[in-house]
Amino acid sequence: MAAIRHALQHEVFQPCDERLLAFVHVSKAFKKKKTSFLCVSVTKETPLVVNVYQVKKTDKNVMKKKRSWGLNSLALVDGKTASPDTHEFDLHFDKVYKWYAMSLQERQCFLVVLWKQCLNYSLKERPEFRNLPKEWISGELSPNQVTTQTTTLGGVEEGIEGEGEDYQALTEKETMDLEQLMTSCETAVSNAEAFMDTLARDLSILDGENVHSVLASEKQVSQLMNQLEVAISEVEKVESQLNGYDNILCHIRNTMDKMEEKNMLIEVANRNNQKLLFELEKVISQLELPKKYQDALIDADLTTKEGLRDAIAAGKALQGVMNAEIHPALVRLAAVQEQKKRFDKWKGKFSQIISRHLNNLFIHLGNDAGEQTASHLTLPKHTALHRELTAYTELMHWCKVMDRKAYTALTKVYTSCLGKIYERDIRQFLEDAKTQISGNTGPGVPGREEKVRSASYGLLGVERDLWGPEYDSSERLRFDHVLEKVLSQLEPVCLSEQNFCVAFFQLDVLSPTTKNTQTTLDGLSVDTRPDSTSVSLPQKRIEKQVNDEVRRMMGDIFGCIEPELVNFINYHEKLDNIYCMYALVRFSQHVMSAQDTGSFLSMTFGSVLVQVKRNYDRYMQAQLRSIQEAKVNRKSKCGILPFVANFEEFANTAEMIFKDTERRADLDKWYIKLVSAMFEVIPAIANDHHKTPSEVIKMENFHHMFSLLSQLKIAVLDQQKKDAKQKYNDALKAYVTRYFGRPLEKLNQFFDGVQAKVAQGVKESEISYQMAFSKPELRKVIREYPGREVKKGLDHLYKKVEKHLCEEENLLQVVWREMQEEFIKQYKYIEDLIQRCYPGSMITLDFSIEEILQFFSEIARSH
Repeated sequence: MAAIRHALQHEVFQPCDERLLAFVHVSKAFKKKKTSFLCVSVTKETPLVVNVYQVKKTDKNVMKKKRSWGLNSLALVDGKTASPDTHEFDLHFDKVYKWYAMSLQERQCFLVVLWKQCLNYSLKERPEFRNLPKEWISGELSPNQVTTQTTTLGGVEEGIEGEGEDYQALTEKETMDLEQLMTSCETAVSNAEAFMDTLARDLSILDGENVHSVLASEKQVSQLMNQLEVAISEVEKVESQLNGYDNILCHIRNTMDKMEEKNMLIEVANRNNQKLLFELEKVISQLELPKKYQDALIDADLTTKEGLRDAIAAGKALQGVMNAEIHPALVRLAAVQEQKKRFDKWKGKFSQIISRHLNNLFIHLGNDAGEQTASHLTLPKHTALHRELTAYTELMHWCKVMDRKAYTALTKVYTSCLGKIYERDIRQFLEDAKTQISGNTGPGVPGREEKVRSASYGLLGVERDLWGPEYDSSERLRFDHVLEKVLSQLEPVCLSEQNFCVAFFQLDVLSPTTKNTQTTLDGLSVDTRPDSTSVSLPQKRIEKQVNDEVRRMMGDIFGCIEPELVNFINYHEKLDNIYCMYALVRFSQHVMSAQDTGSFLSMTFGSVLVQVKRNYDRYMQAQLRSIQEAKVNRKSKCGILPFVANFEEFANTAEMIFKDTERRADLDKWYIKLVSAMFEVIPAIANDHHKTPSEVIKMENFHHMFSLLSQLKIAVLDQQKKDAKQKYNDALKAYVTRYFGRPLEKLNQFFDGVQAKVAQGVKESEISYQMAFSKPELRKVIREYPGREVKKGLDHLYKKVEKHLCEEENLLQVVWREMQEEFIKQYKYIEDLIQRCYPGSMITLDFSIEEILQFFSEIARSH
């Protein structure tokens, strides 16, 4: 065990400047295979600190601290039973730790040392020791027992340490005296009893000498006592005098404290009086309104510059005194309340004067005839009216802050009066625009109604002859130019009026109140008073409310713009539906180029644009429906269908209008729908027509569509162009197959039989041995197709093709060439079979390929 103790001290505690007091080899109560050491140690430096450690051996057989607890954190030591033969015990720190001691001796020593350490050191709360033998924790254990036990565990030093902390080492003087005594006694080493007798005898002699010395000095002691009594009496006299002085000083101190307290109260009263005087002077100065301002408020003259200037100054002064920041306690003063009543009276009178004057001024300006414009298209801005009202801007701001009801009433009067002016101007402006578009005639002039087109005018599926008189293309250009001028004229007028209203009516200030505590946020004045609800509004919401207020007022003034523009557009669309395309492009440009998309005019144009887009879609839907419902005369030759013939003009017009515009996608979408509908309707009409072969109708119309799409070069219709070419080629081949057929029909039938025999297994070289397909039979069939008869049949076929095809598309030579190729193909087929099935027979047709080419060429030239 001494080796273990030495190892623990050397490896674990010595590096930390600690000394091991006791240890016990333990394991957890339920895990006896895993062992460790519980150690009690104390630091070497003061103040001394006692700790309890759990020390374990690592995998490399090195001892290492695993846990540590301070002695002051120990709450309870439980020995389980009072018997010393129990191996188990519990230590209560932050939680309960249950241990099993491998050695009873180690357990006893550990717990006794732990108890003594708790006893020797002052702890806030001494831990409780429970279920331990009484002699362990009562001090009844003899020092020898403790020393023996601790020595057994590892050395005398630890046993003495466990005995207690009362041992004191000898000083150097005491050590020297003890050594001198030991040397003077020769028998000290050999005879201890003789040494003790000598010491007792010397002690007795010294006690006797001390007694004699005391008795001999009795007289000096009595004198000393008398002197001490005299000194004591003198001290009492001095103390009595000091007490008197102390009483006097206490009285003086109390008197000074009272005087100091009185001085402090006087100073406090003076400071309070000064503050009160300052506050009263401040309130008086804040609530004082000069006499000249009072007179100006009661009898304001707003018709002269001087009177207007005085009224504005008086209004600002009144606003300042009414918005003065006064302490709530002072507001309850009777004088302050009385002064505020005077302010309210002056405010009401002044507001009444302003309202009456501005109301009359608004009505007067609203009845003004306005600026007369010249014959050229111009919309007046009414800048003179704005200049006249600008002088009253500050008074209007005063009304908005001080009298919201009067401000609201004036705003309604202004919007009503100005709305009438602008409604009159805009209507006249649009009437002038109509006149410029139509030329010298205008609405109501005789002859104007003659230009109104029928409902079917311009529809792709309607014959051009049914459209009526042609429309002047220059009038369409004038409409586009005038519409752009109208929209461009409206923008500066609305912007000018909006800027004036924002400045005059202070629309950029959100909900102003009677408190002049507004700040600006991104150009918007915002009320920042503690009781203002606008403090909690986010910036975007503030901007939205201000913009809504501006748009609302502009809507009241320019409410006629949207319906008048819609009527203007609808009026011209009745004359020519193509105007909806011009309107769509122009309105889109102005909406897209607007700097403030949330402005009144931008939203108004956007609303009109929605109507125009609906008209455009309705027009395109009518075009689509006209294609789907197209009718043709079945009793005459069909030719190019109306929607195919009309699509060129429609596409050229649309391309001119939509070129390089933002609305190109709208046109492309309808291009696809219209052309797809054409491709569906062409075969349907071709199948129902009785006069013209269906192949001819499809061939001519798809050829026309292919040529037109190639010419237009519309990117979105590239696939339709390819489809048109394919449908045209298919129809051409179908027509040639159907009407050219097989001019040498009997020869073809003869060789069809030959092919059938070959298919049955007869060799081609043996075909001539068949009765029905002998050489004489072949010569007999060939004699039925002399060259002149073949040319005669081709001439008849040419006339039939010429009768089928229309002159507009000019496909006769194309079809004739295709028939020529087909005839040569059939000729080569027959010649090849003759060479293979009748070799060496010298049998040939009555005409050659050169003669066939000559036949086709002569027939084409003759017609």
